[in-house]
Formats: sequence, C-alpha cells, structure tokens
Amino acid sequence: MKTEFILDAALAIQRTILANEHTLESLDREIGDGDHYINMKRGASTVVEMQAELASLSPEAALNKIGLKLLSTIGGASGPLLASFFMSMSKSLKAHGDDSPTKIAAAFASGVQAIIQRGKANLGEKTMLDVLIPVAAQFESLAALGHDAKFIANALTKTAEAGMRSTKDLIATKGRAAGLGERAIGHIDPGAKSCQLMIEAVSQLI
Repeated sequence: MKTEFILDAALAIQRTILANEHTLESLDREIGDGDHYINMKRGASTVVEMQAELASLSPEAALNKIGLKLLSTIGGASGPLLASFFMSMSKSLKAHGDDSPTKIAAAFASGVQAIIQRGKANLGEKTMLDVLIPVAAQFESLAALGHDAKFIANALTKTAEAGMRSTKDLIATKGRAAGLGERAIGHIDPGAKSCQLMIEAVSQLI
C-alpha cells in the first residue's frame, strides 16, 4: 500500500458520499438520527483537506493521522468507530508491513475488529459490521489463496453489496434503530450502505 493510494481513495470516497446524499439521508430518516450523511460528508471532506499534510507520510502514519482527525471531527457514534478502524490499521501495518495483499488484508481485519470492540456489536445486528465483517473475512481468505488485487477488489464489492442488502431483513439491536424493534425490518441500515459505497469506490481504483 502506498500513501498515494490512500489519498486517491479519500477522494473517491468523498465523491461517492456526495453523490449519494439523497440515498443516505433517506435511509437515516427512516431508522436513524438523521445526521449520518452530514457526519460522513464532514469526515470525508476533512480527510481530503488533509492531503497536503498526508502526502509526505508513510502509509501507517497517514492512516493514524486520519484516525486522530476523524475522532475530533465526526459527531455521533461514527467518529470513534471510524477512528478506531484507521488507527488499528495503522498499528497493524507498522508492525507487519504493507508489502503484500495478505498483510493489507490483515490490517483491514484488524480495523474491523477494533470497530467490533469499540461498538460492542457484531454480525447480524443491523450495523456497518454486516458489511465490514464478511468483507474482512473474504479479503483475508482470498489474499491467502494468492488471488490478485483486481480479483479481490471485484469480489469484495459483491460481498459488500450482499452484506448491505442483508440488513434490510434484520432487527436492529444497536444504535437509534434498536428502539424501533421489528419496525426497523424492511429498511437498509444507513451505516451499512455508506460502508458498501466506500468499499465499492475504493475497489474501483484497483
């Protein structure tokens, strides 16, 4: 992984968040607090604005700096969760390196594990983790089998979409939607949707 790729990914993520304003706001109005899009837009824009200071850093240093910035920038639950993701990825890359798909997959999985621990949530609870957990597992599996980056990216895009769509039939047990009980069934989780969009945007760069 190179810092240049991280910067390109940040731009791609910002574009997809802005392009999907209506979708994210609609989903969040149905079962959320109504501020998901605003928080994601703020976070994505903040990272893009950091490009000049990130460009000279190593990948792990850039990811750590992004995590720290998001922690103080994004409101609600998303800030600490996304900050934990980037900072944990940074630690993994620093400890093990970033010169192979296997090591990058391990770093991604480490980031997802940090979200699990920070959010005290897991698969099947109608959250972003219904996208991130299966994506992380498949990323590690395909990397271990030696598949090339393009193959892995295409597969992860499909897995992210399947995970996002799976939230429609789930009862929420975490966050604002948890108070809706069965009324949340039939609605896609906005956090899962934004993660799916981000994974797709980054995968298209590969």
